[in-house]
Amino acid sequence: MERIAWLNGDFVPLAEAKISAQDRGFLFADGIYEFTAVLDGKLVDSAAHLARFARSVAGLDLTLPIPIEEIEAIQRELIARNGLDQGGIYFQLTGGPAERDFLAESTAPTLFLFTQASEIIERPTAKTGIAVATIADPRWARRDIKSIMLLGQVLAKREAAAAGAQEAWLVEDGFVTEGASSSALIVTQDGTLVTRPNSNAILPGCTRKAVMAIAERDGVKVEERLFTVAEALGAREAILTSASNFVIPVVAIDRHPIGDGKAGPITRRLRELYIEAARAG
Repeated sequence: MERIAWLNGDFVPLAEAKISAQDRGFLFADGIYEFTAVLDGKLVDSAAHLARFARSVAGLDLTLPIPIEEIEAIQRELIARNGLDQGGIYFQLTGGPAERDFLAESTAPTLFLFTQASEIIERPTAKTGIAVATIADPRWARRDIKSIMLLGQVLAKREAAAAGAQEAWLVEDGFVTEGASSSALIVTQDGTLVTRPNSNAILPGCTRKAVMAIAERDGVKVEERLFTVAEALGAREAILTSASNFVIPVVAIDRHPIGDGKAGPITRRLRELYIEAARAG
């Protein structure tokens, strides 16, 4: 099946989607993006992702060319046109084409959406867990904006891969900020779920927010506070959450096993409950 995308008002074959070489997203990384998971052909946590998208739009003072409510309708149409069952939809807004000047303003922002099919439910890492490597956080100061400027994350993931890990946990002043493309959580020895509070230092994770609410409803104590690498190494369980992975156990940090080195019961339970909620929603 030919993949269909949406670009500046039109549904087009993805292979034919064309963006100006002078687009400010290409020249300056002047843009933001979102990724909404799709499960059983339905959007997951859509309202939260749209709200975060709107926040990022305002954070970079961009102009959205259509009402934000229309984005969800476009996503649903893309799901139908691409026959998407599992995976997600990526949507990106940039400043649009303009002369290369730091202060130039375009009158035509670029809005682009496309689908990606992937296995979410039966992902092997949901059972085996993954290893992470801690990397000094190389990113800019406004990480709460979901910017397309992802070079820091790319470099961190490369360094983590070279260390035999599947994700990087970024560290600043001795404290874990977040994963390169995920949120970071730990379960302490007394069973408390701990994750860093929202601030300019991290992206406010939509999946993380939903998982925290699910955990509290299930009787798990949740604390939003900073935690060190040393505390993470001594945790009972460690977890990453993201729209593309849902809930994944972290079984090793810097080659040090977490707990017994296997997916823990709280992580498994939170993944099951999150999937149930996603399917029910």
